[in-house]
Order: sequence, then structure tokens, then C-alpha cells
Amino acid sequence: MARSSTGKSVARAAATGGGTSYRGQMPVNWYAALVVIVLVGIGSVALARYHYARTPKAVAPTVGQTWHAGLAIDICGTVQPTLAATPSGSSTGLTTTGNGVLLIAPKSSSEAGTHATLGKFASGYTGMKLSNSSVQYPGAKVLYKNGQKCATGTPDAGKTGVVRVRSWTLSTAAQKSGSETKLVGGHTSSKPADLRLRNRQLITVAFGPSTATLPKVPSATEVALLQAIEGTTAPVTTTTTAPTTTTTTAPVTTTTKPSAATSTTTTKPSAATSTTTTKPSG
Repeated sequence: MARSSTGKSVARAAATGGGTSYRGQMPVNWYAALVVIVLVGIGSVALARYHYARTPKAVAPTVGQTWHAGLAIDICGTVQPTLAATPSGSSTGLTTTGNGVLLIAPKSSSEAGTHATLGKFASGYTGMKLSNSSVQYPGAKVLYKNGQKCATGTPDAGKTGVVRVRSWTLSTAAQKSGSETKLVGGHTSSKPADLRLRNRQLITVAFGPSTATLPKVPSATEVALLQAIEGTTAPVTTTTTAPTTTTTTAPVTTTTKPSAATSTTTTKPSAATSTTTTKPSG
């Protein structure tokens, strides 16, 4: 009777899957879920990296960033005076300090990155006009256009002119010893309005004969640009002052010499003194 009851119990356990063979099986579902979680994680990381790579990076100069450049304008062979300083409180971030130095500090995306151009600066400066085919210096009566002749009284009078721009990059600071600063580039373009503004840049905009070599910016503008970059002084017109001469008084040493009136008398035998020798009588 007992043996029959035991057999029935084993049969019921086997039927419900509760035998020792069930407990020894691998938990396939758990491992499958783990694999799915790992694959989803890897996919998420890959997707995030893909979108990050496609996101365009901000192009300098950005809003809040400050650059410096130097600008000169040559009309028919004459370098014009440096532009007056942009009035304080101006809404634009592309301004000039009044000594040839451009302050490139965008206030909005419309003048940042690839929009920070020489044409953008000119459009925000009162009285100045600049395009890829024309230029007008502030206060001047003539708007010079490509193909127009230079006015009488200018060095290039009667010569047909075009608008061009030349730019360099200031690569090294001036040495205190007075060595010349190094300029890199010297690239000339016929599209001045499209010229992108860059840090440590020197720019000459000109209207004149297409065969003429555009001059570099005046040395005073170059010095002012260096000052602005290095932050040594406020960007103002540089005045050279001769060094002050220092007078040093040497200590006085007094030496007493014998008076000229004092004489040393040496008595010599008088020439009139004679020596008499007496010889014995013969």
C-alpha cells in the first residue's frame, strides 16, 4: 500500500514539472531579457553620438567673444584718416575704437560666425558704404564704383579704379627691442564686403588701379592693435615720449697742491768761489 502511494506522488510531481530535471534547466527568459537590455543600451549610445556629430559647432566669433583687427582705407592713392570711434551705446557689436582698431564682439547671431564680415561692419557705421563693387569714405562726397576714374587732385587722378581689399594676420607681438612685427598672408580679394573678420587681422580697403599694390596699414594702427590684443593700454593713439635725461653729480674730491709761489731753493757753490792749492816751495 505504501509503495503504491509513493509512486503516485512521484507521478504527480513529474506531471507538474516540479521534478529535479526542471530545477536544473537554464533560465532562458532571464538571459534573453538581459541581452535585449544590453543591445538597447548600445543602440542608444550610438544614436546619441550620431546626432552629436551632426550637430553643427558654433563658428567663431561667437556672441560674447571679443576679437581685434586693424583697418585702413585708401582712396585713389591716399590713405584716409582712421575712422572716428563708434558712439557708445551702439546696438552693433562690430565697432571701432577710433585709432584704426576694430572691436569684433558680436551681440547677436546676425553678426557672429560667418556673418562677421567687413561689409557687416560698414553697414553699421554711419556714413560709410561698402560693397563688392563700391566704397565711400564717411564724410566724402563721392561714392566710387568699379570702372570709375579717380578725381582730380588725387595721386591716381584720371586712372580707372576698382574696389579691392588686402588682409594680413599679425602672428607675433612686437618686441621691446623694436624689431618689426611679422605679418602672414597678404591675400588680395576683389570682394571686400565678403571679407570675414578674424582676430589679429590687418585690413586695407582701397579704390584705385587694379595693378597697384595695396599698402599695409599705418604703423600707428599696428601698434594700437598690439596694445589692444595684449591689453597693455587702452587702444588710443600712441605718442612717443623721449626718455627723461637723469643728471648724476659725482662726488667732488679736493686735492691740495703746493702753491706755485712756494719754491725750493738749492744752494750751489758759487761760481766765483775759487779753490787755491799751495804747493811746497822748490
